[in-house]
Amino acid sequence: MASRYGSATAPPVAQLIEELSKLPGIGPKTASRLAFHLLRTSRDDALALAEAILEVKERIRLCSNCFNVTESDPCDICADQKREHVICVVEKPLDIVAIERTNEYRGKYHVLHGAISPVDGIGPDKLKIRELVERVEHEKPEEIVVFTNLDLPGEATATYLHRILTPLGVNVSRPASGLPVGGDLEYADEMTLGRAMVGRRVL
Repeated sequence: MASRYGSATAPPVAQLIEELSKLPGIGPKTASRLAFHLLRTSRDDALALAEAILEVKERIRLCSNCFNVTESDPCDICADQKREHVICVVEKPLDIVAIERTNEYRGKYHVLHGAISPVDGIGPDKLKIRELVERVEHEKPEEIVVFTNLDLPGEATATYLHRILTPLGVNVSRPASGLPVGGDLEYADEMTLGRAMVGRRVL
């Protein structure tokens, strides 16, 4: 199949640009710059990158308890007995990285792997919500912190979780104000995230 990058680019380079442009946040121009940067790097550096990608695909899995990415199962956070008896619910593994940087939270996590969005065909059954309910029933945490994004899907998810978790007798809270509406937790700074976590409010 002919490449959309035309005959001016050698087929292997065009293929590399095509694959790089599939990455989130990487458009055709950025993919082209990355591809030509890789062309200039040494063979050893290129092999190191390729091996790192393959190693991640082969060794990294989802924790069977919280569904964060991990090399061991359960993950280090779930296995840490010193963690507080609180579960913070997030949309994606990168959100955990952001929250951990704040040093304001010492509980455990649960990754939904998305948010409820009927427009995109994502309902509760496509997220790790059933598994969360089972955890709450089994672990009986002191609190559930719903730290989904403050956009429409995130708020819809928070409302749904509040409705199904409250009857289980658990306190459900939401981050305090300070985070920008419509913002993604992944890109929030540590101080803002930390303040939102410390000042969370009961739903």
